[in-house]
Amino acid sequence: MPYHAQRPRPRDTQVPPLAPVAAAYTLLFLAGLYPVTVFGGQPYFPGPWESPETIAAFFGVRGDAVRLCAALQFGATIPLGIFTATVVSRLQFLGVRAAGTWIALFGGLATSFTMMAASSALWAMAQPAVANEPGLIQSFYWLVQALGGSGFSVPFGLLIAGVSVPAALGRLLPRWIVVFGFVIAVCAELSWLYLLIPQTLPLVPLTRFPGFIWLIAVGLTLPNSIERQSHTAVSA
Repeated sequence: MPYHAQRPRPRDTQVPPLAPVAAAYTLLFLAGLYPVTVFGGQPYFPGPWESPETIAAFFGVRGDAVRLCAALQFGATIPLGIFTATVVSRLQFLGVRAAGTWIALFGGLATSFTMMAASSALWAMAQPAVANEPGLIQSFYWLVQALGGSGFSVPFGLLIAGVSVPAALGRLLPRWIVVFGFVIAVCAELSWLYLLIPQTLPLVPLTRFPGFIWLIAVGLTLPNSIERQSHTAVSA
C-alpha cells in the first residue's frame, strides 16, 4: 500500500485581512447616508407614514442624491459578503466546527442580499417615472423600510451571534468584544418586533451603527495564526 505523507497544517490563514474589509463596508454605507442627511441639504428622508404626496415630492426633488445613496449602499454589500465568507473561513481554520459558523454564514449573506434588495428598491424609487406616482412610491417605501429595517438587523444579528458564541467558547476574541456582540445580537433579534410595533424602530440603528464598531474590532483582534490564537486564549 503506497504511503501518502500528510501535509503539515499551515500556521497562518490564506484569506483576506478582515479589518480593511469591515472598514470598507462601514465607509461605503456611511458615505451613502451623506447625500440625504443633514450634510447633504434639505429635504431629508421622510417617514414612510407621511402622505404619498410628501414622499413623492422628496424623491422628485432629491432623486440624484437618493440614487447616489442607493449605489453606495449597494456597493457596501460586497465587502460585507467578503467579510462574512472570510470570518467563517478563519474560524474554521482556528478549529471551530460548531454550527455557529454556518449560522454566521447564513446571517451575513442574508444581510447582504436584503441590503441589495433594499438599495435596488430605493434606486427604483428615485427614477422620475416612479417618483411621479405617489401611490406606487409609498408602497416601494414601505418595502424599503422592511428590507432595510428588520430585514437587515435580524440576519445581521445572526452573523454577530454566530461569530461571538464560538469565539467565546474558544477564547478567540477579547471578552469585551464578545459581550458587545451579544448585546448587539439581542437588539438585532428583537428588532423583528418593528414589523408589529413601529415604536421598536430604534432597535434597528442600535444594531446597525454599533455593528460597524464590532465588525472592525473583530477584524483587528481575531487571530489569523495558530500562534496568535494561543496567545489570545492565554490573555483572555
